[in-house]
Amino acid sequence: MANGYLLAHDLGTSGNKAALYDTNGRLVGSAVYAYDTQYPHSRWVEQDPEDWWKAVCVATRTLLQETAAKASDILCVSFSAQMMGCLLVDKQGRPLRPMITWADSRAWAEEDWMQARAGAERGYHITGHRLSASYSAAKLLWVRAHEPDVYRRADKMIHAKDYIVFRLTGRLVTDFSDASGTNLLDIQKKTWSEELISAFELRRDLLPELHPSTDTAGRVTAEAARACGLRAGTPVVIGGGDGSCACVGAGVVEEGLAYNVIGTSSWISIAARRPYFDPRMRTFNWVHLDPTLYTPCGTMQAAGLSYQWYKNTLCGGEAAQAGQAGRSVYALLDEAAAAARPGAGGVLYLPYLIGERSPLWNLNARGAFVGLHASTQKGDLSRAVLEGVGCNLRIILEAFAATQTLDDIIMIGGGAKGRTWLQILADIWQRTLLVPAYIEEATSLGAAICGGVGIGLFKDFGACRAFNPTVDEIRPNPAHRAVYDTLFSLFQQTYDQLIPVYDRLADARALHRPGDAETGDVL
Repeated sequence: MANGYLLAHDLGTSGNKAALYDTNGRLVGSAVYAYDTQYPHSRWVEQDPEDWWKAVCVATRTLLQETAAKASDILCVSFSAQMMGCLLVDKQGRPLRPMITWADSRAWAEEDWMQARAGAERGYHITGHRLSASYSAAKLLWVRAHEPDVYRRADKMIHAKDYIVFRLTGRLVTDFSDASGTNLLDIQKKTWSEELISAFELRRDLLPELHPSTDTAGRVTAEAARACGLRAGTPVVIGGGDGSCACVGAGVVEEGLAYNVIGTSSWISIAARRPYFDPRMRTFNWVHLDPTLYTPCGTMQAAGLSYQWYKNTLCGGEAAQAGQAGRSVYALLDEAAAAARPGAGGVLYLPYLIGERSPLWNLNARGAFVGLHASTQKGDLSRAVLEGVGCNLRIILEAFAATQTLDDIIMIGGGAKGRTWLQILADIWQRTLLVPAYIEEATSLGAAICGGVGIGLFKDFGACRAFNPTVDEIRPNPAHRAVYDTLFSLFQQTYDQLIPVYDRLADARALHRPGDAETGDVL
């Protein structure tokens, strides 16, 4: 095996993380450079592509300096990045406006129009996703309607990593995984959908050339080398979207394997030979970094966010106690949750603080504690939050289990560091959870492995097994199966019963009595 390093950049929502791995999968070092996000109007979320380029250049130079690695030691550079954006560039690759990011939801009218033009179910079965304002097509339609001069001058619509690949190589291309987040890819044919392009009356020439994630887009130009510190001629492997990269970093590279990310949000994803089309359209599909696979996925909005909100809002006393003891407040909350009985003393928590996408697709849904009693203890509330997230994720898990046998679940993300939460999840799901060596580096690790496959360093994505082996197992307690089966049924029933309440609350938030503008009171 060649000596040297694999350089991976993970262009996230808040910053870029550059990570250097040796050819045995050891993390040699990492460097982070943050960038800003702009919120010009309600629902608008944008970023300046020049900030990404600066972040890549600074993080690369910092990483090389801190690890004492030489530019000539870099075997290739590859990428993971935020998905579902819309960046329009001219023929010289210059951005014509800031990128509209995945978090932007301004294109709600375009979403309705797309569904009317193509049909919601037809769109789902072509793209593997619901037709939604979250994806690139609706954002592109918004630009066409509201910034027609930008649309006219545009040469290509690309994504975050594609822009950096262009800055390094001069080529405007994308990969199948990022393309699968546009609402314009025929996910089974892996070609741009002429049917949807025609239905949405879009310019076909705006869509970039499609490639597998492992293709080499080109080599670092002399100009780019001077800017970022890499050696001119270094291979640039396209890489993929962050979800597909996390899948590889977690070790989910063959059919039947599944992983769960517990972060601010959370998702469960599997590897499959074909897309999974849920009859209720609860889940969606990405293309895997391995172009022969797909990654059917279901995600929830407020997983770690729920625990963070609970800590910040209701746990001031525990925060003060933790500060005095020099401990993490989460450690105290975990201890209280572990001491509470399964079922949290009859308290249910619905984790819908910011509405919900998959599996419910209900923006009106809101969080709730149900079943509070005079005897309810703080530990019950702590446990209820963790159980509520677990029950919501079980809906996704059962959607996949209807067609595929899933035994063990690989756990990554910051939440995977909490043993109490992992045990609760194992008990609710009645599955063994596997914890790998790298739980917070899986995304950049997936990009690094993609680069290694792309330059022929690794035969296939099976290299991830040696790179990120399992170091811990959490087995379910069968004695808790009955209580959690009952809790899960009640969780689903509670949500169903609250749907009309959520809808009426949404209507009330939209209506103000005369004179209420100063107080903000709503009906």
